Amino acid sequence: MTDQAMSNTGPSESDVQTALKRLGTRAMGLTGADVERIVREARQLARRQKRPMRYQDLENGIRMHRPPLPHDLRWRFAVHEAGHAIVHHALKLGPIEGITIDMPEGGYNLLSLHRSGSDTLGYREDLLAMLLAGRAAEQIVFRSVSVGSAGAGESDLARATRLALAMERSLGFGVVQPLLYREDKDSTRVLDAHPDLAARVHARLEKALAKAMDVLNGNRERLDRLTAALFEQQVLDGDVALEILNEE
Repeated sequence: MTDQAMSNTGPSESDVQTALKRLGTRAMGLTGADVERIVREARQLARRQKRPMRYQDLENGIRMHRPPLPHDLRWRFAVHEAGHAIVHHALKLGPIEGITIDMPEGGYNLLSLHRSGSDTLGYREDLLAMLLAGRAAEQIVFRSVSVGSAGAGESDLARATRLALAMERSLGFGVVQPLLYREDKDSTRVLDAHPDLAARVHARLEKALAKAMDVLNGNRERLDRLTAALFEQQVLDGDVALEILNEE
């Protein structure tokens, strides 16, 4: 859908669906209140200019709430998020719904997960690799890592650590006494109090990081293509991302 008016004589249903999908991807991370405000402001702008509301009004409204990123930070975000998407795709964990680096706090992947096989050790190990794939991509491209994978309770490292701890303590995949179920509400306290357990959890994370790096090194051209497209467009819906990943 171009900058045509959203009216009864406007674009086709297919164009509308494409535009809505792109807007939905670009709006990832916004709250419902944010979206309502953006739509309201877009309607007000259209009324003032005595014309129908346009796609560009909505996209501009979303972008106004997100200041442009410095070039180097935008490139690192693109590498990081491309890494997640490629490992997710290569390990067949599920469909990619969208990817964006157009967020103040960084990038974001909307990735769906298949339920088939999700109760197995292999699946959980693949999931760990996907969670660490952004960090792995940074290591491959920049030979260094940023704090983008850590520093918060819902960061990549935090989620991966909790999953690896659960594999040891509550999911039945532990190296020591795997039949015991132990619920750990405070992973930091548990790991700090049990150095041997922390070493086993860390070993799982190291193995997952190595797997992610192997996958990305084997898909380096895809990593470069997806990074470049994401850097340029800042938002990719799932169909576009899949098309880039499937290029020969």
